[in-house]
Amino acid sequence: MKKLLSTLLMLIALNTAFAQSNNPDGNRFPVRGFHLDLRNQVMTMDALKKFAVKLKESGMNTLVMEWEGTYPYEKHPMIPNRYAYTKAEVVSFIKYCNDLGIDVIPLQQSFGHVEYILRNERYKEIREDQKDFSQVCPLETKGDSALFTDLYKELGTTHTSKYIHIGGDETYLLGHDEKCRLKAEKEGKSKLYIDYIRMLCNIVIKLGKRPVLWADIALKYPEAIKTLPKGTVFVDWNYGWDMSRFGDHQKLMESGYEIWGSPAVRSSPDNYNLTTWEKHFKNIRDFIPVSEKLGYKGMIMTSWSTSGIYSTVFESSTDIADLYPIRHVYPLSGFNILFDAYKEGLNSKQPLNIDDFIQKYCKEHFGFNKAQSKSFWTALTMTPYEIKQGEVASPTPMSVQQLLDSNHVAVKTLYSLKPVKDLEEYEHFKLMADIRDYYLQYQVIEKQLNDSAFKVAATPVVIEKLKTLLAASKGLNDRFSLLNKGYLNPADIEYENEVRNIKIINLYNRLSRKK
Repeated sequence: MKKLLSTLLMLIALNTAFAQSNNPDGNRFPVRGFHLDLRNQVMTMDALKKFAVKLKESGMNTLVMEWEGTYPYEKHPMIPNRYAYTKAEVVSFIKYCNDLGIDVIPLQQSFGHVEYILRNERYKEIREDQKDFSQVCPLETKGDSALFTDLYKELGTTHTSKYIHIGGDETYLLGHDEKCRLKAEKEGKSKLYIDYIRMLCNIVIKLGKRPVLWADIALKYPEAIKTLPKGTVFVDWNYGWDMSRFGDHQKLMESGYEIWGSPAVRSSPDNYNLTTWEKHFKNIRDFIPVSEKLGYKGMIMTSWSTSGIYSTVFESSTDIADLYPIRHVYPLSGFNILFDAYKEGLNSKQPLNIDDFIQKYCKEHFGFNKAQSKSFWTALTMTPYEIKQGEVASPTPMSVQQLLDSNHVAVKTLYSLKPVKDLEEYEHFKLMADIRDYYLQYQVIEKQLNDSAFKVAATPVVIEKLKTLLAASKGLNDRFSLLNKGYLNPADIEYENEVRNIKIINLYNRLSRKK
């Protein structure tokens, strides 16, 4: 009994010492950080370093880097993409962050969201499906998964963090192939998922690191959670929904694992033509206090540059020519206001007061008074609705033309306000509003063309409208390039301008029969 008591006291002391060493300033979240998604919109190294300084100045200590194809894997040279950094650049960046007191945690997707790896025939044997290359088959990998052992080892040579984030979210194809289907029928999908994740966690642990993974699938199969190594960290991502959206949240809380929370400054349905500003502000306001109350040990703000789902261009029935990310959003360069809202939400003992924050931010950054700040916020949050298959996804009936008219008001409001400082930052808001206006004008045209009452004789008028839009797009492209010069890779800026305009260009070419 005395030995048991002594052991318990020792464990309590060790836990206390560990908490103090990882939380020297007594902050409610020992891990306070940001997640950068480089699957799309690759930042320059100078921009990354400036961002690290911004994290430091904001009281943050962690940066989760989802390098994807920008990491220069040497043993697997088919994985890096055209925007990949050099190993020297990665090492220099991590040292730079470490000198600032920023821990850089590498995120390597290792189950789902691995199209960029599985597209290569070298890895065809471990695909869950030979048409949808998004997911690894958990039964086709070797006992120690040679691929991910290699990748984690390489990450370990450049990253000094004690963590490796293994991903593990949104494994939509779980149990899809025949082997996996039979195992799932016999033992359950949870067994498929957890056995594979446990293997990955053990690879990380053998490297002297702690595994980190997204919590959504584990929440779906809570009966298997406790079989993972005890050093595992779960990241509970929540972008404004019920805590039990993915499964019984209480089961996760009872598991005894360390948990970090994760809101978002960019997420679905955001794209180039829509930013759901109010949703993200409310997410910061609501989720951070809940995470603190639940005893989460970390808070990592995500900022998704894309959905993580790809459209595949096949060159034959078995081989692919390219992958295109589905859903592009405006670059992170235009989201300083949400970054600062997150900083305030982290550092304040009270939930974020959105109205007060907007007024304070607008006064400090743009020199706006209370009325001007209110007008600015109204313009940002006016009719934030998607268009799906030609219909406006609004709570009450609204036509595409009405949505466009509403955005005209938002654009006019933003242009009527005259900031006296931080003019470049304000230009991002104006450009986003103009891009949305450009998109909605196109949607009105497309709606007209798809109407059964449309007369072919009206086609020349439509072509002229499209020509006018395309002429306007050149100005938008130039503004986008100027505002993101030095922030995004130059080739990526060109690519983003192409993607944003491709639908309009294609329709114009179709209707005008342009050769």
